Amino acid sequence: MKEAAAAVSRIMAQACQPRAMEFMDSGAIRAIGRLDRNPLPAQTRALLLIDVDGTVNGLQESVDAIEAAARCDGLLEWLQAGSAKEAAVLWQTRKNLSPLLRKLAPGKINEDIVVPVSRMAELIDALDRLARAHQLLIVSYGHAGNGNIHVNLLYDPADERQTAAANECLAEVFELTLSLGGSLSGEHGIGFVKRNFVGLEVDAETMAVMRGIKNQLDPLNILNPGKMYPDQPGH
Repeated sequence: MKEAAAAVSRIMAQACQPRAMEFMDSGAIRAIGRLDRNPLPAQTRALLLIDVDGTVNGLQESVDAIEAAARCDGLLEWLQAGSAKEAAVLWQTRKNLSPLLRKLAPGKINEDIVVPVSRMAELIDALDRLARAHQLLIVSYGHAGNGNIHVNLLYDPADERQTAAANECLAEVFELTLSLGGSLSGEHGIGFVKRNFVGLEVDAETMAVMRGIKNQLDPLNILNPGKMYPDQPGH
């Protein structure tokens, strides 16, 4: 998995970059393995789905440059779709992923952290260690090109140990993210779950400015209440 994440850094560091690039870790591969038609090699531990665009004359050159950046000792197979239909089959594995997670565990905490692309390999490696330390299945996948990874902590809500471990692990995931120069949310915002962790990323002075703006624009606290600050009342 770490090799795939490191490949992301190499790909994004060059002049020729993909239009889209999705990362899936070993937990995601395990979920995909439940499909009736699993298109992945049996020993796959991670997957990069890459979409490249460009001019007719320059497209293959772009693909070759990205392939060269992706190649490493851990690469099992480089598969280039030969048609739109073949590409659709590959992308369908990504689209099927979220529903498949329900088959792995009844409970899920899903957070959309983001780190610099250059730190992705460290993130994936550390998440693997957290999964083993807390005896949880962590499934990570997402938009590798900008370092936005969806971290899914899978557990059984009926199991007290797993529930406690999932919540403890969540706090450690956020601390890890910030230690790598990342942010608590890449695209989905703060909401109820993350609001108690905002203080880890935003200092007290900045928080006071943000509260002041909120109070000026929404003195009655009727606009999306309770979704940003740790002690903000909700309705």
